[in-house]
Amino acid sequence: MPFAPNYPVMLRTEDGVRIDAAHTPSARTDLGIVVAHGFTGSWRERTARRIVHVLSGYGGVIAFDFRGHGRSGGETTVGDLEILDVEAAVRHARAIGYRKVAVVGFSMGAAVAVRHAGLRGGVDAVVAVSGPARWYYRGTRPMRQVHWAIERPVGRLAARVAKRTRIRNAEWDPVPMPPHEAAALIAPTPLLIVHGDADAFFPLDHAHQLYAGAREPKELWIEPGYGHAESAATPDLVRRIGKWISSNFS
Repeated sequence: MPFAPNYPVMLRTEDGVRIDAAHTPSARTDLGIVVAHGFTGSWRERTARRIVHVLSGYGGVIAFDFRGHGRSGGETTVGDLEILDVEAAVRHARAIGYRKVAVVGFSMGAAVAVRHAGLRGGVDAVVAVSGPARWYYRGTRPMRQVHWAIERPVGRLAARVAKRTRIRNAEWDPVPMPPHEAAALIAPTPLLIVHGDADAFFPLDHAHQLYAGAREPKELWIEPGYGHAESAATPDLVRRIGKWISSNFS
């Protein structure tokens, strides 16, 4: 089945970073859904495009590449300044006529979606899929590999060459508010946390910590057999997420 058509968009953040994005319209014209990918991802990847295609059955979709990823400018700060990238996408969704805007984030994008909603607001629903609750987690082999890519010069070079991801060579100063603390600031905006019990990056305690930190209205879905982020998200799960978003605006 071919993907729904998308239209290229170039956004610019408050701090002047150029963001590569695309708009996929929908038959439903009042609801916009912003999709935020994971670390080293891109809206142009097939897994992300499949998710956009399914979500476009529930609302128009704005998908974008975070700073330092793909064709966007700048360098990634791995979850800190990326809230400005989400803000640019949300602002664009409002500008082209969507009255309600939801943000769906995966992995790093989930952390950014939660932090954006808590610190900046201006959204009507938030979905965090496979997201971390706290920073500097090294308890799994995949996360130790992620930290190697972020912290070592050879790791940053490998990410640039293999994944077209440019990582800023600087430590956080100050350390940004972690997602589980930002989650407490989201209410009364509804929050959905989705996490798999087969996630190789972040174990279930991250989902439980996010959920415990948040206030109502909130939901937690623990998905049996689900792995991590976009690559493991089935069309059925994405449809359920789309229905959850839509149900908040029916």
